[in-house]
Amino acid sequence: MTAFEGFGIGKSVLKALDEIGFTTPTPIQEQAIPVIKSGKDVLGIAQTGTGKTAAYIIPLLMKLVKAEGKDPRAIVLVPTRELAIQVGEDIAELSQYTDIRHAAVYGGIGWTKHAALLEPGVDILVATPGRLWDLYRAGAFGMKSIKTLVVDEADRMLDMGFMPQLNKLFEVIPPRRQNLLFSATFSESIEIMSNEFLAFPVRVEVAPSATPVEKVKQYFYRVPNFRTKLNFVNHLLRDEEEFKRVIIFCRTKENAEDVFKVISRKTEGEVRILHSNKAQSSRINAIEAFKSGIVRVLVSTDVSARGIDVSKISHVINFDLPPRYEDYIHRIGRTARANTEGVAISFIGPEEDFHLDNIEKLIRMKIEERVMPSEIDIVPLSRPEKQKIDREIDRQKRIADPEFKGAFHEKKPRQTKSSFSFNQKSSEHREAKNRGRKKGR
Repeated sequence: MTAFEGFGIGKSVLKALDEIGFTTPTPIQEQAIPVIKSGKDVLGIAQTGTGKTAAYIIPLLMKLVKAEGKDPRAIVLVPTRELAIQVGEDIAELSQYTDIRHAAVYGGIGWTKHAALLEPGVDILVATPGRLWDLYRAGAFGMKSIKTLVVDEADRMLDMGFMPQLNKLFEVIPPRRQNLLFSATFSESIEIMSNEFLAFPVRVEVAPSATPVEKVKQYFYRVPNFRTKLNFVNHLLRDEEEFKRVIIFCRTKENAEDVFKVISRKTEGEVRILHSNKAQSSRINAIEAFKSGIVRVLVSTDVSARGIDVSKISHVINFDLPPRYEDYIHRIGRTARANTEGVAISFIGPEEDFHLDNIEKLIRMKIEERVMPSEIDIVPLSRPEKQKIDREIDRQKRIADPEFKGAFHEKKPRQTKSSFSFNQKSSEHREAKNRGRKKGR
């Protein structure tokens, strides 16, 4: 396949594709579009940044053709608000020359506003599971017209504990429908979910499960502690020519706040922060400013690892590694999108070797190690830092070997000779006292 015309796509969608600059389908689009168009259930395994969203939106637009009725005919379920917004924007671009109606609904905004959004009617509804259920229970729309159900980022859905909500939704959505399940990884839990959710699916896989995008250059540095990581990231960001548009991922909200405070004072260009404690409007504004180029550096937790589709991100910096190893793939997939090249840099502390090994096993490749530049100011480890690192390494060793007893395992209190003798005398004294009382009686 050399062009989208070969799929039999309508002129209005082809015009939108041409305007966006999509001329040749990606491998996932080439394989998925004809199968989805045929009406079969699909299990799609594809890394982030491969054009997966368009792979299901284009055939959806081909099937729906034009606006019809009031209730949605296709639902796209996504795990996060950011991804709901992103998918909504992708649909808006691809359907701009059609009269297909669409909406994206998610938590963090009063549900009555979303209910008003659906009032005129909608053909494609993008939603997070909780908000979809709230709107359905409130009678904002009906499920009877649904013919296609898409579950996007299914692995993240399971990680975030959405399965009970999904099961409730599956019970009220008409059983006679086409189901499309997309995931970046194919774990045992995804296999179980696909067996329950899909009927004789066609599996579309453009790369082995958990394979990073090929055009991302990956390497890591060993960095001894948090403060040295701060010095290092400031050093890297001084090179504005190379580090043009950067996302810095942190494991926790607290780390993200600390990184943001330091680099916003020392780095050229505007810096924004994104995590789950930020108001929805603040998160949307940060992403929009980053997309437009107003913001050069975005500091984020994994809340945005799957919800940002921004072209020309030059670098992803993993300030620390993610708690879910699959999220490493989604983080680095923010760069090298749409056939561009990108770089993913990871800072590895002494307690992160364990996680690095597991990530390399997951992606089935070794990540190149580089030596930290000599000009970086290395801050000595404090005693509390050293103890915290040692405890974490002990915990990891216990995971690998349940019999392992490290430096911080619980020890029985040692009884000295003097304390033994004192305890013995106290016991003898009590016994003598009790005998005297009995005699007196």
